[in-house]
Amino acid sequence: MKVILFDLDGTLIDSTQAIIESFNVAFGYFNKKTPEEKNIKKLIGLPLDIMFENLGVSRNEVWDWVKIYKQHYRKISIQKTKLLPFAKEAVINAYAFARLGIVTTKTAEYSKELLKHFKLLDYFEILIGRENVQNPKPHPEPILKAVYLMNAKREITYMVGDTCLDMVSAKEAGIFGVGVIGDYTPKSELLKCADIVKNSAFEAVEFIKNYK
Repeated sequence: MKVILFDLDGTLIDSTQAIIESFNVAFGYFNKKTPEEKNIKKLIGLPLDIMFENLGVSRNEVWDWVKIYKQHYRKISIQKTKLLPFAKEAVINAYAFARLGIVTTKTAEYSKELLKHFKLLDYFEILIGRENVQNPKPHPEPILKAVYLMNAKREITYMVGDTCLDMVSAKEAGIFGVGVIGDYTPKSELLKCADIVKNSAFEAVEFIKNYK
C-alpha cells in the first residue's frame, strides 16, 4: 500500500496570519522592530529558531524569542488558521488508497491540536514534528523516521510539500517528492527542487493515486 507524507503549512493549512502576528508579538516583547512581512513569509517552513536567526536574532538568545512566540501562537492558532482549498478532500481521497503521515517543522503538539480541530487527525498514522527529531527538514531524518515507524517501503512512499525543504528532504531520504504551489515558495524555485509540481495537495494526491 502506498504511503503519503504531508507537510502542513502551505500544503494543507494556512496559518500565515497566526505566524506573522506571533512574530510581531515576539519582536515587540523585546522592543525590536518587526521585519517586513515578506521577509518572514519566505522563511515559513524552517524551524522557528532558524527563522529568528535569519531575522537577526542572535543564536544565544533565540530560544527566549521562540518561547514568547509560542506563548502567543498557542492562544490564537486555531482561530487564525484555515484549511487550504480542497485540503480536506485531498486527505480523504488519499486515505482511500494510501497510509498517511504528517512530517512538519511545526511543533507536533500544536500540529495535532490543529488537525483535531479540523477533524483530520484520525486520518494520519503518525505525526513527526520539530521536537521529534534532532535535524529538521531539509535533513532526511524526519522522513526517514516516519518511514521507519510506519514500516513503509520507500519506493512507494511520497512526500507532498510546498517548499524545497520538503523536496530536498524527500530526495535525501530516497522517496518521491511532489511539490505543491503555495504562497511561501515561488513556482520557479519549486521547479528547481521538485520531481513533480502540482497546483494543490488534491492534485498531488490524484497524481500519486495514478502514478505507477
